[in-house]
Amino acid sequence: MAREIPIGARGEAQETVEFKHTLSAHHPQLPPVYSTPDMIRLMETAGFHALQPYCEGDEISVGTSINIEHRAASGIGAHIRAEAALESFDGRFYVLRVTARDDVREIGRGTVGRAIVSISQFLKKTQSG
Repeated sequence: MAREIPIGARGEAQETVEFKHTLSAHHPQLPPVYSTPDMIRLMETAGFHALQPYCEGDEISVGTSINIEHRAASGIGAHIRAEAALESFDGRFYVLRVTARDDVREIGRGTVGRAIVSISQFLKKTQSG
């Protein structure tokens, strides 16, 4: 099992908004702004980076819950940085406080839940019908 992960463990992830990250990419009548699912993906990646240094063997962290507010729009070319910090652990699930910022301001915040799993065990469970 993963080594003990200290409260406050941090991770981050960054990307520049491209057309493929916008609402327009999913539906042409929507505006070309950064989509909420893409922001959440970046936040989840930051959470992954916060926990991964403490995983052992074939362990990884996987997402289990999200509670996110998308508070401001960002356009194509904006640089987005997501940060995650471990807030709590209940013996099974890790809760990370996450934020996303563009070049100017905070655009999103909330929490994501993650759990540590063994890739081999995880794949066995997903393949047994």
